[in-house]
Amino acid sequence: MCSLKCCSLRALFLLLLCRSMQIPEAEGNSEILPPTIQKIIKGYNKYLRPFFDNGPVSVGMSMDIASIDTISEINMDYTATIFLRQRWTDERLCFDGNKSLSLDGRLVEMLWVPDTFIVDSKKSFLHDVTVENRLIRIYPNGTVLYAIRVTTTVACSMDLTKYPMDKQTCTLQLESWGYNINDVTFYWTRGNDSVRGLDTLRLAQYTVEDHFTSVAEAVYETGRYPKLVFHFELKRNILYFILETYVPSILLVVLSWVSFWISQSSVPARICIGVTTVLTMTTLMMGARTSLPNANCFIKAIDVYLGICFSFIFGALLEYAVTHFCTLHQVSSKELPKIIDDDDDEEKNGVLAAVTNSCSAPDNTNETDSNKSKQTSTDRKRERSQHSVCSSAMSVMRRLFCIFDCFHVKNPYHIDNYARFSFPLSFMIINVLYWVYYLYF
Repeated sequence: MCSLKCCSLRALFLLLLCRSMQIPEAEGNSEILPPTIQKIIKGYNKYLRPFFDNGPVSVGMSMDIASIDTISEINMDYTATIFLRQRWTDERLCFDGNKSLSLDGRLVEMLWVPDTFIVDSKKSFLHDVTVENRLIRIYPNGTVLYAIRVTTTVACSMDLTKYPMDKQTCTLQLESWGYNINDVTFYWTRGNDSVRGLDTLRLAQYTVEDHFTSVAEAVYETGRYPKLVFHFELKRNILYFILETYVPSILLVVLSWVSFWISQSSVPARICIGVTTVLTMTTLMMGARTSLPNANCFIKAIDVYLGICFSFIFGALLEYAVTHFCTLHQVSSKELPKIIDDDDDEEKNGVLAAVTNSCSAPDNTNETDSNKSKQTSTDRKRERSQHSVCSSAMSVMRRLFCIFDCFHVKNPYHIDNYARFSFPLSFMIINVLYWVYYLYF
């Protein structure tokens, strides 16, 4: 027991001796530190903002867009890497001299910094390879420059009704989380030139057409907070979609027209072309929707065009079905059509004669009655009304017969001749209307 007590006493003595030797060393190191660093370590309170009793702190901001990695239509967001720089003045950090003082980024934990956050951010992270990508620089007048490198995924509301000829306007909004406008104010340091990097940025499917900055206020239940907004407009490059979707769909429509020049007796050939083009168009429509949201609220321009192409291809298949049906029911004899036509004419004449007789019968009775007695004025009016009704009924019957004659196909081989002209012409007209509407309206 005595030996254990002796060992513990020796260990405690050695520990006290080491601490007594380290205290002068630390005091000596603190004496050679610059005055600003001593002030940060000893007399600085990072929990109080600058100008705590003398109005709000003005924080100026600027950004460099390093890259826009992805723009997702499915999730309606974009991922960007930015260099965010913030400047403010802290009167507690003034020091004598004419040169700025660059500090290690880890000293940020000892200073007050604005509680800036990205409003519509879904996820963000600060780069930390090889160390945390932070920069802090203090100027003699107390101005602090604080810069960080952040990758963030930000929500962007998109209108896809004109996809792929659409333009999207996305924003990057910066706000203060806890300090309202009475404590902190935000401003862009150089106006619209505060954001750089977009002019040299190259995106896969988009071109940056315009960008600008604005200053606003965010109003919540807890108060009014400073807010900076960066707007940028993206225009989609349509060349990829022309080569990937539009040209193949046009070629499929033209391929479906080949059946108009194939003999009607070649049933397997025409059916094969029709069914193959319909199935291929269906596959193309499904492939065009893989990179788009599955919401039904958007009827996109590409959906309209694919629907038009599918309608023409399906119409070409139906055209052959109608032509083949009429060919099977065509009478091969040359005399029977004449007999049928004569019978039709006789039937038409019979119907017209029946209508005429029904109208003239009252006239004969009226004539016999006139020999016996004179007609009154009311009887004459009744005759005139009967004549007008009969004449109108005869005109309606004639028009119906004309309409039936128009739908009567005397030669089914003429259907292909009409289709060779009507299908391409109507497809060209619809294409002109489609492109004019979606490009200029």
